[in-house]
Amino acid sequence: MALFPRKIKGQYAMVGRYDGVNNYIMFSDKVNLWQNATLLQEPSYPWEFIQIGNSGSPIETPEGWLLINHGVGPMRRYSLGAVLLDLDDPGKVIGHLSYPLMVPNEEEREGYVPNVIYSCGSIIHNDEVIIPYAMSDYSSSFVTVSVKELLAELKNNRQNKCN
Repeated sequence: MALFPRKIKGQYAMVGRYDGVNNYIMFSDKVNLWQNATLLQEPSYPWEFIQIGNSGSPIETPEGWLLINHGVGPMRRYSLGAVLLDLDDPGKVIGHLSYPLMVPNEEEREGYVPNVIYSCGSIIHNDEVIIPYAMSDYSSSFVTVSVKELLAELKNNRQNKCN
């Protein structure tokens, strides 16, 4: 579960994998009480067919909430993806990458938990999304992505939205 960094319409907001497979959005008046979850995103593409989840708290941008997420596909390969949520109503998906943003490369595939990359949070700095990530439970690194290019790609994938 990942908390949004500010209240939305007077409520706390959280995204999480409530059922172990799909991403849900939750709103609450109390930060420690979460009773209702609404389906936000289901696996849509082969690289995420087994399950999806968040990879840290959403990041606020002028275009919407940027959610770096992960998908689990064939051979239990974890990949990172991205979703753009409406700024005022984050229960609405604006765009969803139809392909992984990042997959484990040959050097990152082997380890205690093979074929896995994952992240627990990202930040924006100097117009770049900085994504720290771990690989196969043995090492970590980071990657940067242009905010402008990522948001443009997400907005171009409006037809692939999840809800």
